[in-house]
Amino acid sequence: MHLRKIYTTEAPEAIGPYSQAITGNGMVFCSGQLGLHPQSGEMVGETAASQAKQALENLRAVLAEAGSGMQQVVKTTIYLVNMEDFAAVNEVYAHFFGDWKPARVTVAVKELPKKAKIEIAAIALTKS
Repeated sequence: MHLRKIYTTEAPEAIGPYSQAITGNGMVFCSGQLGLHPQSGEMVGETAASQAKQALENLRAVLAEAGSGMQQVVKTTIYLVNMEDFAAVNEVYAHFFGDWKPARVTVAVKELPKKAKIEIAAIALTKS
């Protein structure tokens, strides 16, 4: 099996010893994306919804670099600092995925890197 490390300047650089994504065997395993602006590295917005929008933009960029897309996502994991943000994040999430509804897990966490309010990870298939 050939594994490939994914990197794009259209998403923030990893803030630790990990890759934006790894592809192999027709699958894309995306690391969690925060609501960081790709060029400045600064958090976009103060709300979970605004950060979710940027996190999903970042995820879309990583998927594109990997030869995939939002419609090939099979599972996401959302980490929320506050479950009261669940409905607002769902609105943003629904906009990005439209009628496609990947399997999903949403969990509350105590805190996230860079004081983020949300982090989104995904597993996708590559486009064939």
